Amino acid sequence: MKKTLRLILGDQLNSNHSWFKTTDDAITYVLMEIRSETDYAQHHIQKIVGFFASMQNFASELKSNNHNVIYIYLNDPTNLQSFDKNILALIEKHHFNNFEFQQPDEYRLDELLKNFSKKITIPSTTVDTEHFFTTRAELSIFFEGKKTFLMESFYHYMRKKHHVLMEGDKPISGKWNFDGDNRKKLPKNHKPTTPLVFNNNVVEIVDEINQTNIKTIGNIDAKNFVWPIKREQSLQLLDFFAIECLPFFGSYQDAMSPNEWSLYHARLSFSMNIKMISPQEVIERCIEEWHKRPTEIEYHQLEGFVRQIIGWREYMRGIYWNKMPKYASMNYFDHEAKLPDWYWTGKTKMNCLRDAIQQSLDYSYAHHIQRLMITGNFALLAGIHPDEVDRWYLGIYIDAIQWVEITNTRGMSQFADGGIVGTKPYVSSANYIDKMSHYCGSCFYKKALKTGDKACPFNSLYWNFYDKNESKLGKNPRIGMMYNVWRKMKVETKTEILEQADYYLKNINEL
Repeated sequence: MKKTLRLILGDQLNSNHSWFKTTDDAITYVLMEIRSETDYAQHHIQKIVGFFASMQNFASELKSNNHNVIYIYLNDPTNLQSFDKNILALIEKHHFNNFEFQQPDEYRLDELLKNFSKKITIPSTTVDTEHFFTTRAELSIFFEGKKTFLMESFYHYMRKKHHVLMEGDKPISGKWNFDGDNRKKLPKNHKPTTPLVFNNNVVEIVDEINQTNIKTIGNIDAKNFVWPIKREQSLQLLDFFAIECLPFFGSYQDAMSPNEWSLYHARLSFSMNIKMISPQEVIERCIEEWHKRPTEIEYHQLEGFVRQIIGWREYMRGIYWNKMPKYASMNYFDHEAKLPDWYWTGKTKMNCLRDAIQQSLDYSYAHHIQRLMITGNFALLAGIHPDEVDRWYLGIYIDAIQWVEITNTRGMSQFADGGIVGTKPYVSSANYIDKMSHYCGSCFYKKALKTGDKACPFNSLYWNFYDKNESKLGKNPRIGMMYNVWRKMKVETKTEILEQADYYLKNINEL
């Protein structure tokens, strides 16, 4: 009898996959908790727990639907702690004569399983994950022959192809992008909706991890794990976002406020990235809510969210498969510095960084502007090596899987790809941070000062960055205005600013 072993990775928990439409006694599914996955980066404890808890629930769901399942726990005595070794052992033990797996989303695992499949003596088959709107190669085909990969063009193509928010071949409202309406600061006395969180008891999984010497970062309340760990909870969170948060999402998606870790963000990226829910059902649910309440949910609130899912998310995946593995070593500015120690503790006098980092340590989460314009902005201004920045982002965030993390970090945030993803570096002084947040007013440092004891570090580092990289950025039309301002400054003023920046960089762990 033909016996098939099917591997399910920790980010392939798609209960709607065609694999599971029928049961077959000749097919066995395997999921495994292994050290090669917990140890390739230093992960947040909540990230490892989130994956393991979701995998365990998914395995239970498959069993309840009468599928044959082998689940290898982290501390199982027979666990050989790698995909290839465990699969080989299972093939030998159970006499499987066919091996199947879904396309991995990470280049690292794609290479591992491709090479493994060539070495084994039984046939192997790869199938699609049936999750994304695009194929791996679709972006490459779309931009074939082009020097630049403009996300906006790809977004238009995706909207047309999948007929999302369209009237015929035109966008609803006659305009594609409402980004200009999505940059409001949270009003001073505005209290955002209390976020929906879950109270999952994950004590056993935390104990399981603590029995090993896995190095983790961050904090966890093991009796009240806040993240969804099953499809039902993910759908609950989607409903909550559509009903409670979507009416305000677009306006305040770039806003930041101390002690407000969720604001109006969906927090669905973990659920989507491990495929408990699909991007299509996320978009459809939000569009459905907008149709129900068009006077309460303005169109720009919806479009800003749809753009993130069908535009940005698919675009980043396309860039990843177009540019890997070279993308992982790009360092356009030749940055070499180490990440400041306080990225791991949150112990800095800068309010914005302290809040964003502490929130990340507490929840394994920060929204996109905190990541781009606070932690990422500082790292770029400080000349941190992109490898250092990658490792931190990949480890600390529950939704960080390399295909989406590295393109956002090394590309969008650090401009280490030299402009493949972004048309300019995303850097700012204190001015932008103050414009979009409530951090600056009570900060140890003074937002208006460029030099002096309490001058905001972002200010001098901002101009230092432009000065240092003028040969690479001076002709960029999107930042020509900044260079005009810098060139018109008095020589003594520029000298003071650069000396201030140099002092901060030399004493970066004391900031």
